[in-house]
Amino acid sequence: MKRAEKIIEIESLLENLLKRNREGSLLRMKILFFSSLYENLSIGMIIEKLGIKKTNFALMTAELEKEGCILLKKSSLDKRCRMIELTNKGRAELDAFLKDIEKSLGASSPEIDYTLEKLNNFLNKII
Repeated sequence: MKRAEKIIEIESLLENLLKRNREGSLLRMKILFFSSLYENLSIGMIIEKLGIKKTNFALMTAELEKEGCILLKKSSLDKRCRMIELTNKGRAELDAFLKDIEKSLGASSPEIDYTLEKLNNFLNKII
């Protein structure tokens, strides 16, 4: 199978894994995750990392802010930039989601961890 075909297959399988037996949208969890991972990135940079439309991001962040999962604030370095801060409620929701995924994955091994790290590094270099 060609690399491009394998990437499409992997993406589909991962999306199914992340959606299985979980309430809420996958986009919601991605926004919480990237907000946690990249605390000092602007909203524009997070949108770029997610590869989604600004309107979809705006709708979901408005919902997350209304529910108290995130705070939208202006950057202390550049008042034109807005930043996302994860609240305790948002972090708890994300942590529960991640624990559920870990449980679904079962036991790990050094080989699996190494392969995931290599794939992550490769994709971060080309994106």
